[in-house]
Amino acid sequence: MGQTILPVHSVHQLETADLCNIAAVCYLGRDMLRGNSNKLSERPNSLGHRAPTRRSELRVAFLIATVLLALWGCNSMEQPESGGAWATFRDRFLEGYFEKNPHFAANQGRHDFDGRLPDWSPAGLSSKIDFLKTSRAEAAGFEASLLDEATRFERDYLVEVINGDLFWLETAAWPARNPYYYAAQIDPNIYVARAYAPLDQRLRAYLAYAAAIPLAVAQIRSNLRTPLPKAYVAIGRTMFGGMASYIENDVPAVFSSVADPALQEQLKKATAEAAGAMKQLDQWLGEQEASATGDYALGEAAFSEMLAQTEGVHLPVEQVESIGQEDLERNLEALRQACAEYAPGASIADCAARVQAKKPPQGPVEAARAQLGDLRQFVVDNSLVSVPGMEEARVAEAPPHMRWNAAYIDIPGPYESNLPSVYYIAPPNPAWSEQERRNYLPGQADLLFISIHEVWPGHFLQFLHSNRAASKFGQVFVGYAFAEGWAHYVEEMVWEAGLSEGDPEIHIGQLLNALLRNVRYLSAIGLHTGRMTVEESERKFREQAYQDAANARQQAARGAFDPAYLNYTLGKLMVRKLRADWTASRGGRDAWREFHDRFLSFGGPPIPLVRRAMLGEDAGPPL
Repeated sequence: MGQTILPVHSVHQLETADLCNIAAVCYLGRDMLRGNSNKLSERPNSLGHRAPTRRSELRVAFLIATVLLALWGCNSMEQPESGGAWATFRDRFLEGYFEKNPHFAANQGRHDFDGRLPDWSPAGLSSKIDFLKTSRAEAAGFEASLLDEATRFERDYLVEVINGDLFWLETAAWPARNPYYYAAQIDPNIYVARAYAPLDQRLRAYLAYAAAIPLAVAQIRSNLRTPLPKAYVAIGRTMFGGMASYIENDVPAVFSSVADPALQEQLKKATAEAAGAMKQLDQWLGEQEASATGDYALGEAAFSEMLAQTEGVHLPVEQVESIGQEDLERNLEALRQACAEYAPGASIADCAARVQAKKPPQGPVEAARAQLGDLRQFVVDNSLVSVPGMEEARVAEAPPHMRWNAAYIDIPGPYESNLPSVYYIAPPNPAWSEQERRNYLPGQADLLFISIHEVWPGHFLQFLHSNRAASKFGQVFVGYAFAEGWAHYVEEMVWEAGLSEGDPEIHIGQLLNALLRNVRYLSAIGLHTGRMTVEESERKFREQAYQDAANARQQAARGAFDPAYLNYTLGKLMVRKLRADWTASRGGRDAWREFHDRFLSFGGPPIPLVRRAMLGEDAGPPL
C-alpha cells in the first residue's frame, strides 16, 4: 500500500553515522556500558601483544572515549528526535504513498502522476501492504517523548491513516470482495472536468489514463472473488456500466475542440478500448447476478475493528448503537414538534410528504446555484466560522457513473491552485416510473440542507480550511467521519444559529436530512452485524426517515456495500460532544467560531485524535 522507506536522520546524525558504519563498534560500546570493558585490554595490539602497557592504556582510554561518542550517535539514530528527521520521513512517506496510489496523487493536484493507475495485481497489492506496515514501524520509531506536540500529533495522524488503509486491504479484503473499493481510484473526472491545465494537455493525460484502463479492468476482474453479494454486483454495474457510458459519450465531446488530428485519432482509439473494457467488466458482473449471494456483512468483530482502525473509536458496538438510537429518537421528537406547528393534525408521514412535495420549479441544479450566495452570507453575518478564501463552488448535474450518490462535491486538492469546486446533483434514474422520478427530486427545504452539507458551511468550506492546514499531511488525508461528520454537523448548527428564523418548514428539511443519516447509522450496524436485512433497512428508511421508495431502496443498498456510511452521524455526534466539552469553559455559544476554526485547522484526522489535541490526554470518550 513492498517498497521500504528508511528513516532519514538529521545532519549531525548523518555525520555521526560514519563512526557507526561498522556494527561491531556499536555492540562494543554497549558491552562496555554493561561492565565488559575489560574485553578491550584483552585484545591484541598491532604487534599481537596482550599485556596492557601504559601506552596501550592511554590508547584504550582514547578508544573508549571514541566508542562512547559513537554509541551516542548510534542511540541517537535509533531514537530519532528532531523535527527535521520527522519532516523528512513524513515527506518520503507521502511520496511513497503517491507512488502506490498515483490516481489519488493526481487528484490531490500532483500532476506528475497524471494518467497512471494503481497496480492492483496480487504483487502490487502485497507491495502496498508491505509499504504501509514498514512505514508504520518506522513512524513508531520516533519516540513520542522526544517529539514536540505538533510532530507527535502528525506522527499519530500518519499511523491512523495507515491503520485505516490496512483495515480495508487486509481485514475487510475489499479488493477481492467489493467493486466499490475501486470507484474513486479509477474515476476519469479529474481530466475531463477539472481545468487544471490547457485542454490539449489534459487530453494527453487522459489518453495515458485510458491506455491503462484495460489492464486495470483485467486486474479488478481477476481480484474479485465469486460468488459476489447482490449489493456488490449492483454497485459494480452502476459504476462500471456508467463509466463506460461516460467514456464513450461524454468524454469525446469535452475534448472535441482540441485541434490536433493525431490526438483526436488517439482519442478515438482509446475511447473504444477503454469503454470496451468497462463494458466487458459490466457484462461480467451481470453474469454474476444469477449466483449472487446475500453475504455482504462484515460481521460484528470486523465492524468493531473498522470503527477502531479507521476512525479511532474504541467503544463496544452495542454502546455505539445505543447512542445512535438516542439521536434518532431526539430527531423524531423534534420532527413531531415541527410538524405540529407546520401541519397541525396531519400525520408525521403526511407532513414530511407535504414538505418534500414542494419541488424547486427551476430544478435542483438551478435552485442550488441560487442558494449558495445567501448561505455564504449567513455564515459570515453570524460569525460561525472563518472563510479563509474567496473561492466559490459551481453546480452541475452528476455524470452517469456517479449517479448512485444523490449529491456530492468535487474539490481540487491541496497541490492545485485557482480551480473551482463542483457541487454535483444526480438526476433520477430514467428507468424508474414517472412518480418515482418526481419523488426522488429533493424538495426545496431538503435541497437547502444538501447545499449546506456540500458547500456552505459544509464540505466546501471545510476543504478551504484543510487545504490551508499547517501540515501538508493534514491537507492530503481527510477522513470519512471528519469530512462527513463536519458536513452533517453544520446542517443542525446553522439551524441552531437562526437560519430562516425558525420557519418550521425549513426545520423539517433539516430534520429529514438528520433522520436519513440516523437510519444510515443504525442500518450500517444492523446490516453488518447480521441483525438487519436489506429489506428491513429499506423499510426503516421509509418509516423513520420518511424517504420515498426510490431513495429508501438506494439508501439500503448503499448500506450493504458501504458499511462506513454510519460516519455521517458518528462524526456529527463526536463533533457535537467535543464542541460542548470545549466551549463549556470558554463562553458557550460565544466560542463557536473559535471552536470551529480550531477544529478545522487540524486537516481531517480521526476525531478522537483532535479531541485529545484540544482537551488533553484525559479528554474522555468521543461519544
